[in-house]
Amino acid sequence: MQSIYWVMTWACHRKCKHCYDDRFRPYVRDALSEVVGEGQAAFNAVLTNLPDDMSWRDPATGKRQRTNLILAGGELLIDGVREELFYPALRAIKARWGDKAPKISIQTTGDVLTPDYLDACLELGVESIAIASIDDYHVGMKGEKKFQFMRDMRELMASRGVSEVSLGGAKSKKLNMPDAKAPRPEGPNFLFFGAQEDLWIGELWPRGRAWMNGLSNADYATNFCSRWSGGKNFLHIGEAGSEIAIEPDGSIYPCCIKTKAPLGKLTEERLEDILASVGKLPAIQAINQGDPELMAESREAFRAVSSAEDGKGRTVENVCLGCDHFFQHQVGPELRRLRDERLAAKVRA
Repeated sequence: MQSIYWVMTWACHRKCKHCYDDRFRPYVRDALSEVVGEGQAAFNAVLTNLPDDMSWRDPATGKRQRTNLILAGGELLIDGVREELFYPALRAIKARWGDKAPKISIQTTGDVLTPDYLDACLELGVESIAIASIDDYHVGMKGEKKFQFMRDMRELMASRGVSEVSLGGAKSKKLNMPDAKAPRPEGPNFLFFGAQEDLWIGELWPRGRAWMNGLSNADYATNFCSRWSGGKNFLHIGEAGSEIAIEPDGSIYPCCIKTKAPLGKLTEERLEDILASVGKLPAIQAINQGDPELMAESREAFRAVSSAEDGKGRTVENVCLGCDHFFQHQVGPELRRLRDERLAAKVRA
């Protein structure tokens, strides 16, 4: 795969109003142990069932590049998650692939990142750190506060020889972003992004608290499926554009926004087997083409089921909502049937 986005836990120290999943929130005492335990119970099986070859072919050069394995929460660096789940998973990744391990990236809000945690991440093989809180939704980041935070993070990273890179798209000069087209420096790197118009995505997803709080401005022209971290080309293992998302229990999805039903679970089966099976479904092929409208008999029929009322009582129309409809009523049952057939065949074998 070119990229794998793995949410290892729902535990977070924040409950942001724009989050795409309301399971991301603070947990305490037994509830924290339980939610972290879900990831602890799954991660070794997930690693076993990911491809042995964690690489992809760069069409520009024809050369193989290492898969980008993005580890995220929640927040992986908080107490109760860091030592119990995150660090053991990093050690297990090294044990699984050795020198052929994927590039390990992590996502963090950054406000819990200390020099000691940064040192531990680098020692355990983290090569890239995405600080994903540069927007007005995260507490403490509104307005000018984010710029002081960025200065503090840049100082910390410089003290450890971690170079800054950029996703591109920044319009504000205050962000002081490096040139996204410049060659990436050798060694570990970090970047900033956030849920804002000029730094990542302005429309927000029709999901979770963003949806319930009426913050999603995605309309029918907004096709998340064909964007970065969308479903387009996800079936093409080993090729550019191939990416899946993993939940803490090992469930997999064709996009980071996530469909209304998983494709399968990596605690039960190998990724290649799941994708080979579900890839035969026309609806899954539609996602792979980045064109969810192909799930229906016509584009008009798809659009007719692509609206819903959000938490503010607004009627919102976009293709993700149409995809949700088909997964709830047609695709989900087909995926469950295929899973049952695969598992039954494993038992017979």
